Parts: sequence; C-alpha cells; structure tokens
Amino acid sequence: MATTRVMTKVPSAAEEAGTMCPHRLVLEHVTSRWAVLVLVALLERPYRFGELRREVNAIGGRSVSEKMLTQTLQTLERDGVVHRDAKPVIPPRVDYSLTDLGREAAEQVRALTRWADRRMDDILRARVVYDEARAAHEEARTASAVRAS
Repeated sequence: MATTRVMTKVPSAAEEAGTMCPHRLVLEHVTSRWAVLVLVALLERPYRFGELRREVNAIGGRSVSEKMLTQTLQTLERDGVVHRDAKPVIPPRVDYSLTDLGREAAEQVRALTRWADRRMDDILRARVVYDEARAAHEEARTASAVRAS
C-alpha cells in the first residue's frame, strides 16, 4: 500500500505578520519587553538615545542593547507612537519624544504597570495556589499510574 505525504508550507514570521490582526500587532509593539519601559520613560520628557538607554536600564533593572533599543524605537516610530527629531548639528543630535498618539498609549501602559504593582501580592498568592494545586494533581496522577502498573 502506497503512502501519500502532503507537504504543507509553514509560514514564515514575515508572512504571519502580514496576516496577523493589525490591532494585535500594535499591542505587541507597545507592550513588548523594552517598549513598555521606553514609553514610560518618554512620558517624563524627551531623551537623547544614550540618556534613554540609561533610563530604560534604570527602570527595567536589565541592560537593553543598543541594537534592541534602536529596533524598539524604529518600531514605535513606524507606528506613529515615537517621534525622532534629528538635528543637523555637529555632533549629530537626535531626540526621541512621544507623539500625541504615543502619549495616549504610554498612559495606558503606565496604568497597566501601576495595576501590576498594586496587585502583585494577589498575583503571587494566586501563583502559589495554582502551583500547589498543580503539584497535588501531578502527584495523584503519578501515584495512580504506579498503582495501575
């Protein structure tokens, strides 16, 4: 008996991004690991690249690479959330600030971060309850499997 294989093409990330709901893509952009920190920092004032990198590192407790910060800023600029102002001076000066759209998004992101800060104890308790229930379930399942064999 002959077996027929059907080959299906797995879509690339670029192809999936093209078919992804645009709302979801924007949400991914503004809530990404570094974008949240960039938006919160830029709510305070405009920053030059180096200043912004230091501020993001201070807020986030981790070090964002120049490459990652550049990509994040370009993505946010493309979405109309961040404004890049390159001044024609020597040495070059580039300032980053929020657009009106960006300020609106950043305020929502900041509200979400404040909610997480306020509710962190509840979240941690819920995780403990979940982990304990899951461990008990796994333990009972393992014991049942041992008895069955």
